[in-house]
Amino acid sequence: MTIWPGDNTVSVRDVFNIESDWEVPAFAKASEHVPAIDPDYYFDRQTTLAILAGFAHNRRVLVQGYHGTGKSTHIEQIAARLNWPCIRVNLDGQISRIDLIGKDGITVKEGKQITEFRPGIIPWSMERPVALVFDEYDAARPDVMFVIQRLLEQQGALTLLDQNRVIQPHPGFRLFATANTIGLGDSTGLYHGTQLINQGQMDRWNIATVLHYLPQHAEETIITQKIPALTRPNHHDVISKMVTMANLTREGFKQQHIASVMSTRTIISWAENYLIFADLEWAFCLSFLNKCDEVEQPIIAEYYQRCFGKELILPSTTPANVYA
Repeated sequence: MTIWPGDNTVSVRDVFNIESDWEVPAFAKASEHVPAIDPDYYFDRQTTLAILAGFAHNRRVLVQGYHGTGKSTHIEQIAARLNWPCIRVNLDGQISRIDLIGKDGITVKEGKQITEFRPGIIPWSMERPVALVFDEYDAARPDVMFVIQRLLEQQGALTLLDQNRVIQPHPGFRLFATANTIGLGDSTGLYHGTQLINQGQMDRWNIATVLHYLPQHAEETIITQKIPALTRPNHHDVISKMVTMANLTREGFKQQHIASVMSTRTIISWAENYLIFADLEWAFCLSFLNKCDEVEQPIIAEYYQRCFGKELILPSTTPANVYA
């Protein structure tokens, strides 16, 4: 493993609280593109080691999982602790090859208009010690996918035909991606718009890891740390029931009973709104239920009744002054 001059190393055991003897390269100081550290973030062992291998050994890492599992955040929080600049690009249907590679644009220099090449995010990142993360990798357009394919080789250079220039990757350039599927399309009906990915390209990803939803105890710990007010005696079992409620929506989502799912972020919003309004049920409606389709609200109300032993009043049948 090559570590470029001026960099440090960090202990995986000390920094990520994971049993491992790995020492991973890191930067001594944070720069403007280094993500902010979330001190309460929970690191899944297998996913963390897979992503760290990407940073330490320049492996191309694809993180797959359901939405709301924190795939992109996991990469960002590892980068934050390594002081590694990290840039995320969402590969929605509007992202084109030109957006990634760059294009000619008119600029003014010394009072004259001239045509000048403006690099896209890929050449900009390749020339810097940057971790480039492609979100929604399985939703990208085919022309975009073939641009990425050359980068998947460890020393993959990028040829700019318009510039007659070949860009060699900086020693600190890293490439990651997140996806809901694993490149075989959406057989479940949960993720419309995802694409089949060329298997020759999938083969170029050195590491593919799967991130699941957090274990109940880990998620309860995170909520407790984020919302310490809910640890008071009169709230002692609220967090446990909130996480149980979230897990029911996730299982319902997997079984295709509902199309909405509660993430850890949603639970935190629910808890914060509960403290604001002092009404757990209304806070739940404001934080999650009102975002759901009316067709699936009765199912979610059933989940709520199972967790809290109380029938949930659905927004579509609630008089305007019921919470006044």
